[in-house]
Amino acid sequence: TATNYKLLFIGIGAIILGYLLMAGGGTDNPNEFNPEIFSARRITIAPMVCLAGYIFVIYAIMKKTGE
Repeated sequence: TATNYKLLFIGIGAIILGYLLMAGGGTDNPNEFNPEIFSARRITIAPMVCLAGYIFVIYAIMKKTGE
C-alpha cells in the first residue's frame, strides 16, 4: 500500500544519507596521510545511519497493512 511505499522510501533515503556521510576524507597525493578519514562522522555516525535505514526498510517490507 501507499504507507508501505512511503516507509520504504524514507528508509532508502536514510541509507543514501548514511553513504553520503561516509564520503570524502581522501587525499589527492598518495604520499600524504589525511587523518580526516577517521572522523567520528565517517566511522561512527554514518554506519549507524545506514544500519537504521536498513532496519527501517526491513520494517517497511514486513509491516502488515490494515485490512
